[in-house]
Amino acid sequence: MPAKNVTVNRAALGHRIAYALRHPRRVPRHMSRAARDAWLRCRRPDHIAYYRAVMRSDTRADPDAAVGSSSRERWLALGAMQFDYLVGHGLRPEHRLLEIGCGNLRAGWRFIRHLEAGHYYGIDISPDILFAAQDTVVEMELQKRLPTLTPVRDLTLRFLPDAHFDVIHAHSVFSHSPLPVIEECLAEVGRILAPGGWFDFTFDRTEGEEHQVLREDFYYRTGTLLALADKYGLAARFMDDWEELPHGQSKIRVTHGPAHESSSERP
Repeated sequence: MPAKNVTVNRAALGHRIAYALRHPRRVPRHMSRAARDAWLRCRRPDHIAYYRAVMRSDTRADPDAAVGSSSRERWLALGAMQFDYLVGHGLRPEHRLLEIGCGNLRAGWRFIRHLEAGHYYGIDISPDILFAAQDTVVEMELQKRLPTLTPVRDLTLRFLPDAHFDVIHAHSVFSHSPLPVIEECLAEVGRILAPGGWFDFTFDRTEGEEHQVLREDFYYRTGTLLALADKYGLAARFMDDWEELPHGQSKIRVTHGPAHESSSERP
């Protein structure tokens, strides 16, 4: 397995002090994030509500930065990378795609353009970033592609139909999610995934102690997430070829396990 991962605990006091000494110009921004984190923790103990508030704050400042892009050029490059990867793995125009955490359509606008009209379904916990997604649809002149953009209360996916989506995609979602949120998603993915389909998600990988930085960034061992998928009868594997790309996160692909596959029927 490639060595692109976190081996230190970024939440540890010693690491934070050393990092601050190496990067003093980044300290004010981190202190601002820490103050916001403390304020929102008190007001919104539920993680989804907390991160919805984070996205509201970040989107007001810059929708591209809110989804993790330092510039418009980087926004375009990261979106192209996600799109090219899925197309290279067999995403076809007739497929139906669900993008969890679609944001302002960094990759989504390319998916919408590639897929048949009405075959893209994007969800996000942040209504604010979905307003920005609507702007992207207009900017890219994709209105006739009829994308669906839906705000959601959580990631339980209970409102979505059985065996409907050929491809499910979540980029930089689980990297901001505690395990209970990831588990509630994996508990439903198998139900909505069409036979032969796959679910790709990225995560921040560590080979050391699992940890979080503030309440925004979570670092997991690969084995933890593979075991969680297995708990729900899903087959999961680490995507080595994704590690070769310049992005900073790792990727796992989830498909139906043998027992689930044999009993599933597409409507």
